[in-house]
Amino acid sequence: MKNCSDPIRLCRVAGTYILRPSTNCDNYIFMKQYVIDQLRPADYEAVKSYLDENFESSGVEGIYWIPLDQGILTEVQAEHTECQPFYFAVDLEQNFMANELLVRTKSKMRCSCMGYATEKQLNWIIQFVDGVFDKLGIKI
Repeated sequence: MKNCSDPIRLCRVAGTYILRPSTNCDNYIFMKQYVIDQLRPADYEAVKSYLDENFESSGVEGIYWIPLDQGILTEVQAEHTECQPFYFAVDLEQNFMANELLVRTKSKMRCSCMGYATEKQLNWIIQFVDGVFDKLGIKI
């Protein structure tokens, strides 16, 4: 399914929303993700409730902004106080949860402080996501 709107294109490709400064949503961009799939309906509802209660929605159904721990920022991210806080995005669908490994800011579309998670950040994201499932008693 694809849907786009101006001026920045919001394209939905295979369950992932992609912001594109392009009018052509057929030029797919692939995102590195940590995906938990085969969610059962009860698991989806529990995770959705947890995310709704504890984290900010992006304004797009099923997309959440999870703030990154300040202690694991790169040197550039720490210096860019105007871009803070930094987030990773979560796409929660009925049968999967995709966690983007792109560390981003909500204040800018592009900046040198944004980029794929470092090894330390990647480990933190995975531990965070696994911790949510552990906290909710969901075996993955």
